[in-house]
Amino acid sequence: MYFVGIDVSKYKHDCFIVTEEGVVIKDTFSFDNNRTGFTLFFNILSSLGPPNKIRIGLEATGHYGNNLMKHLSVKGYSFVLLNPIIVSRFRSSETLRRTKTDKLDAMLIAEVIASRDFKNYPLLAYHFNDLKSLTRLRDRYVKQRSQYLVHLTNQLDVVFPEFKPFFGDSLKSKTAIYILTKYPSPTRIAKMNINTHELLRKVSYGKFSYAKFVKLKELAQNTIGSSSEVDELTINSILRLYNVIQEEINVIEAKIETIMLALDPPTMSIPGIGLMSAATIVGEYGDITRFASDAKMLAYAGLDAARYQSGLADYKGQMVKHGSRYLRQALMNVAISTLNYIPPLYDYYYRKKHIEGKHFRIALSHVARKLVRLIYKLETTRTRFDLSLYNSHK
Repeated sequence: MYFVGIDVSKYKHDCFIVTEEGVVIKDTFSFDNNRTGFTLFFNILSSLGPPNKIRIGLEATGHYGNNLMKHLSVKGYSFVLLNPIIVSRFRSSETLRRTKTDKLDAMLIAEVIASRDFKNYPLLAYHFNDLKSLTRLRDRYVKQRSQYLVHLTNQLDVVFPEFKPFFGDSLKSKTAIYILTKYPSPTRIAKMNINTHELLRKVSYGKFSYAKFVKLKELAQNTIGSSSEVDELTINSILRLYNVIQEEINVIEAKIETIMLALDPPTMSIPGIGLMSAATIVGEYGDITRFASDAKMLAYAGLDAARYQSGLADYKGQMVKHGSRYLRQALMNVAISTLNYIPPLYDYYYRKKHIEGKHFRIALSHVARKLVRLIYKLETTRTRFDLSLYNSHK
């Protein structure tokens, strides 16, 4: 068996090849992150023998290795994707010297995969990587969209302060955005006619009643705000950017939905976990069957508690918070929503953790841990959620 360690970077990758007996077949060499470099690398791999005699390891260090992983999968090579923390700790156990180079990392990765029987990354890595990239991109765009809404709110506080209270939490609703796009000042809103109301009824799917229409016009006529040509230009500019980012979010969400329908993960069957949250969880975890236990999943998400044991002292500390913040954030968010749909979870949260005096976030983290264990059970057995299954597993 040959063990191939690859240290991934933006423009080049460093590689080290050794046999299971410790014989160095190819000392550390570099190949460019382009077609010429890939050709060189795969020629060397093919000279070693069939793919099933080769184990390849890479660090999970962002998107720079995505193209290499796809080429490996297409050519039939399996590979192990290592958490950088594992490599770092292996380095610390092997030497006290604080030396870190790409060449040394490639050698260390080869030694790590040779020392333990890691589970290979699946060919479905295409879907998992795509989900991970898309959900992270969506997260960034959603945050940008929120910033535009903050700018819009600040502008309306000057121009038409009564507008946001009228719509409440629905300022980002299609109706509110449509009105401001077409009528970016109180003066224009006050002059809306009955034909406008018909359009607004269609935009709101019949929810924007004539009474609301009349009330909004009255508020516009009697507003304490003041607007100018510059204010209108500012509102129009903010809304153009908002609408562009919203269109991008729509495109991304449509692609995420397509991938999720193809994967059909059991996680999506858990009440209270929406499609986008499930996509984030599945994308960040990847192939859940590669985890030996639900405890490994907890550690991967950084939801496990730190533990200190020395002599008679033995206690658990705070959440370690290693791993993906996107994953941890998604799990904590769905922990809140699932409380409304899964009675045993609510009882655990309220009747046990809340009564014990646990802080809201701490109690919620316990719920998130239970969810991770449930997700592990569902995904590894490929079964859908039902309360009897949960009750038997809790």
